[in-house]
Amino acid sequence: MSNLIGTIKQIKHSNSLHIISFEVYDEVLSMMSLDLDESLKIGSKVKLSFKPTHVAIGKEFEGLVSYSNQLRSIIVKIENGELLTKIKLQFFDSFLESIITYESSKRMDLKVGDEVIAFIKASEISIDEVLDD
Repeated sequence: MSNLIGTIKQIKHSNSLHIISFEVYDEVLSMMSLDLDESLKIGSKVKLSFKPTHVAIGKEFEGLVSYSNQLRSIIVKIENGELLTKIKLQFFDSFLESIITYESSKRMDLKVGDEVIAFIKASEISIDEVLDD
């Protein structure tokens, strides 16, 4: 599980759907949720989490995609297995993990030190813990 600390900047509601925006370092991340703790408010500091299998990687990427969360990161470690590749990314002072297929890793010619974009769908981020009240 990858974790980031963020501050809630905006909460939008429509019926039972919620879109929450967080400031994480100098970036804005978005989360989509059907269930939202009513005690959450703008300014709350939270621990966000997401699975490594939910982090896609883009290298030399230009264009538009529907991923709400696009984090410019640096590859700091690559572990190739027979079928999968585990990639450790540095995003500011935090570390994220991505698990992609070995074939994708080879096709993209990923190397330690490469600057990439970590893509995370808003529906794949969750609030793991409220750090302040």
